[in-house]
Amino acid sequence: MSNSAIPSTFLDLFNAKAFAHLGTLMPDGSPQVTPVWVDYDGKHVLINTAADRQKDRNLQRDGRVAISIIDPDNAYRYLEVRGTVVERTTEGAAAHIDKMAKKYIGQDKYPWTKPGEVRVIFKIRPDHTTHMG
Repeated sequence: MSNSAIPSTFLDLFNAKAFAHLGTLMPDGSPQVTPVWVDYDGKHVLINTAADRQKDRNLQRDGRVAISIIDPDNAYRYLEVRGTVVERTTEGAAAHIDKMAKKYIGQDKYPWTKPGEVRVIFKIRPDHTTHMG
């Protein structure tokens, strides 16, 4: 089954400690995939990263993405989202990575921030979804 909205029966994956795999495109067009923490604001899939990482550079150049989220309790249940970056922002990104740290590792503060690091949030519009389970 496919559509452009996140199916309500799969919204639980965004509340679980479900890792996502984010696929972006390198400058030469080859794929690059990174495991990431993932969030959903009711309209956009949110990915938080440090500025100037490879995925940040890739997404600024070409905002097309594919995201795969596997249910941590059932590896045969998954959600795939293909979408487009509609916004890159630093606003609220530091607080957001702390929220993600609480969800994924149970810590109030993200522990791996480097001195001078700038966090960014990519807001991704779901253009197509596929799911199973």
